[in-house]
Amino acid sequence: MLVRRLRFPKTLSTCSIQASDVHTQHYDVIVVGGGHAGTEAVAAASRVGAKTLLITQKIQTIGALSCNPSLGGVGKGHLVKEIDALDGVMGRAGDWAGIHFSILNRSKGPAVWGPRTQLDRQRYKDFIQSELLSTPRVTILEGSVQDILLTTADPGKPGRHKVYGIRLAHGGGEIHSRSVVLTTGTFLSGALFIGQNTSPGGRIGDLPSCAGLSHTLKEVLGLKVGRLRTGTPPRIIKDTIDFSLTLIHLPDPNPTPFSFINTHTHCTPEEQLPCYLTYTTPGVERVVKESSHLNSHIQEDTKGPRYCPSIESKVLRFPGRQHQVWLEPEGLTSDLMYPQGLSMTMPHEKQLCLIREIPGLQRAKICTPGYGVQYDFVCPTQLFPWLQVKSTQGLFLAGQINGTTGYEEAAAQGLWAGVNAGRTSLSMPPVSLSRTQSYIGVLIDDLIGRGVTEPYRMFTSRAEFRTFLRPDNADLRLTLRGFEELGCVSEQRYNEALRVQMSLNDALSALESIHLSAARWKDKLGDVNISETKSSILNGVEMLQYKDVSFQMLASAFPELSGPYLEFSERLKVEAMYRPHCEKQRREMERMQAEESLYLPQDIDYLTLPVSLSQEVREILDSVRPSTLGAAARLPGITPAAIIHLFNYVHRTKHRNHSKIVGVS
Repeated sequence: MLVRRLRFPKTLSTCSIQASDVHTQHYDVIVVGGGHAGTEAVAAASRVGAKTLLITQKIQTIGALSCNPSLGGVGKGHLVKEIDALDGVMGRAGDWAGIHFSILNRSKGPAVWGPRTQLDRQRYKDFIQSELLSTPRVTILEGSVQDILLTTADPGKPGRHKVYGIRLAHGGGEIHSRSVVLTTGTFLSGALFIGQNTSPGGRIGDLPSCAGLSHTLKEVLGLKVGRLRTGTPPRIIKDTIDFSLTLIHLPDPNPTPFSFINTHTHCTPEEQLPCYLTYTTPGVERVVKESSHLNSHIQEDTKGPRYCPSIESKVLRFPGRQHQVWLEPEGLTSDLMYPQGLSMTMPHEKQLCLIREIPGLQRAKICTPGYGVQYDFVCPTQLFPWLQVKSTQGLFLAGQINGTTGYEEAAAQGLWAGVNAGRTSLSMPPVSLSRTQSYIGVLIDDLIGRGVTEPYRMFTSRAEFRTFLRPDNADLRLTLRGFEELGCVSEQRYNEALRVQMSLNDALSALESIHLSAARWKDKLGDVNISETKSSILNGVEMLQYKDVSFQMLASAFPELSGPYLEFSERLKVEAMYRPHCEKQRREMERMQAEESLYLPQDIDYLTLPVSLSQEVREILDSVRPSTLGAAARLPGITPAAIIHLFNYVHRTKHRNHSKIVGVS
């Protein structure tokens, strides 16, 4: 059995990065930005085999948690598990830095459980930096990118431009590459807001990205660019909080690792820290309303995150309601607490007035005020499913630049953009993920197919096949493909996934081979709620579908099951539970996969296409230009009749073109 040992990571403060000869070298991939998207992109591109350069404004902020000190949750935890299944960094970093592990949504089925942890900020950053430092083919350079370098596109491939590197700011020169991944986060023309004060930046203490980058995306490449906003709460000094006036929330007694190759977390059960719950009061609403004229951020039309709104937005939208405030630790030795649910942008002194209206915070002191951020994003419908800009060969976008919010969403895109940037630079074809295969596929398909009008956040409700896309089976869904087709998974992880797959299949076959009547099963298992009038014969898998039957019970009754399969008891229970649902969904999944495999030519003139389509449908298709028939079917306003006409047209065209080729030969 493969067990990855958790180790104390090296940090950038103890390791020197030699990049003095960076300008004389040619790289396969350049990644701009060292946040969650950027770090996964760098690691993924290097795993594919690409010589990769990461450029970041501050080396010491690589892997920093800009907002909440937590990872995972419902939907988001699924993404972390899938990132790990593809050999990404985030899951292992969470296992190293986690200080409060819990599984959310336990009252529902395992398919929608949400693995989550509070993080120690410094530990998380140290782990990410250590991973990048020990990753082959990776160079890290501190600096700002002024612009991307463009030339004419290669003939015979889609696109009007081709990227061949970047130009550094402040006369830093040019660095050439075959692919560039932009992961600028909130730094693309970023602006910070506190009260009525505005300053340039993407995070407090950091400058925004260079103006030349925004100009090129909008004016040179002609990309449609929008504006979004987000915010963060003030950080509260821990010793000024009266926790006796709050409700304590303990972590799970046995932490569940994110990574499939970790059997335990770095933080022991005894070392875990609690979180605390308190609530807003009418006094909070009063402060918000009294200070609204001093808060320019909430007066803007720029769209903010619906599912993580500021306290000002919640109070103004839902007056008279009580809102939860979670007090979360920022680290094992940190003297700060993060008040989840209190994102705010009012003046500093008003922030202090507001938090002191909350039970437990009456004498609280603020270390760092909350603030808002506005930033540019590129409408993601202008991307291919492999996250390359349609108009520009070799240019990939990932993270908040695509209109998403959250560490997990950014990291998932970064990994996929890194894989494809690496493959493209090495003259390998790009790859895409179907929404039938993963939550990463759902995320990307939603972005490129529907675009965003507000920051996009992942939920399990966005996936059609939730009983198949579970956190527990991400390795079986993705690790094998990651090694065999994508080249981004290590042989060690691949062999472990193969072992797990073979063991699960063998165990399920062994269970299916056991057939007994309901009465015999009751004799074997004792007090199990099975109707003795049930006349049919039940096998072991069908018995495991009963709520009060565990694999351990079956192994006790049939000792031949206990030895080789006991370590998989929980996974076998989940596999058996969802087997009937997955079988029912399989036909629908096959239909969707067939639609996804039918690519729509990018040069189709939808406005003059000789088929029966309404003008509205033509305009939608012309605006979004979906890559596949499946993506077209999910566009708002596209009718089933329109999909049938498109299907017939593409098939006729393919048949006609094939006939011409056969005739010439």
